[in-house]
Amino acid sequence: MSSTGPAAASGPPQPPVHVPVLLDRVVELLGPACAADGAVMVDATLGLAGHTLAMLEAHPGLRVVGLDRDPDARAEATRRIEAAGHAGRVTVVPAVFDELPEVLDRLGIAEVQGVLFDLGVSSLQLDRPDRGFSYSTDAPLDMRMDPGAPRTAADVVNTYPPRELARVLRVYGEERFASRIAAAIDRERAREPFAGTARLAELVREAIPAATRRTGGHPAKRTFQALRIEVNDELGALERALPAAIDALAVGGRVAVITFHSLEDRIVKQTLAAGAADRTPPDLPVPLPEHGPVLRLLTRGGEAAGPEETAGNPRAASARVRAAERIRRAA
Repeated sequence: MSSTGPAAASGPPQPPVHVPVLLDRVVELLGPACAADGAVMVDATLGLAGHTLAMLEAHPGLRVVGLDRDPDARAEATRRIEAAGHAGRVTVVPAVFDELPEVLDRLGIAEVQGVLFDLGVSSLQLDRPDRGFSYSTDAPLDMRMDPGAPRTAADVVNTYPPRELARVLRVYGEERFASRIAAAIDRERAREPFAGTARLAELVREAIPAATRRTGGHPAKRTFQALRIEVNDELGALERALPAAIDALAVGGRVAVITFHSLEDRIVKQTLAAGAADRTPPDLPVPLPEHGPVLRLLTRGGEAAGPEETAGNPRAASARVRAAERIRRAA
């Protein structure tokens, strides 16, 4: 989602320094739809509210509905929004983004002018070791974006059959050595169930061939990504949420999605492309208006952050943004 600065060496913990990814481009893409007084934008992944605050500053008549499943993120976002003097313009809702239709219905909002998804794990989650998202320090093997959710990464690691565990690692982590890692986990958990991130990260490192360890970053990166996606049903939620977001857009409304890996980006690319396609049956001589596109693509493929941004914010290196505008109501 975004980057944070280093923690203070001493004294009370400070709020993380928040650097939203692709901020200027997101404001540029969503701006034309959100400029009118009374416009409503849904920030479907509120996080630390970096993108929301920039949009509120740019458009004084904009209202925002911010969704986040993480109570820590909601509390920090609310503090930042209040400090900026925008509390009256934002409704913060405890929800996963695939609950967007129910949230809008509850709030009596028939359509919106903008929707933003900033996918992946947030700064707050990555930079708090106790949440278990990072392999850089030892912490409980948790990875829940909603700490009240029933299933942790430890549950997945300790209870999934080896074949199912290998599938999760292969599909969600694109891990070439998924079967080797799953077999090693199965042997080790029989001796003692996994409880912390460090033991799992070390096991993954040992399970991967030595030549492979020397390239491509930390050997456990793909395994941790896969477990996080499984624990939080990230791809399933996206597959449900993005079509719902498009349905909620007014004509002229815009959706922007920031992704951080190919699995997310593929879902976004296919969903937006389908909305921008003409569905007139191929045997008909002329296009039928009711089968025409409902979206106009605003980006050429997935746009990456520039070198200046990635130099100052390493987490932006893998970010891509895609956006589209609603051009008609569905038939």
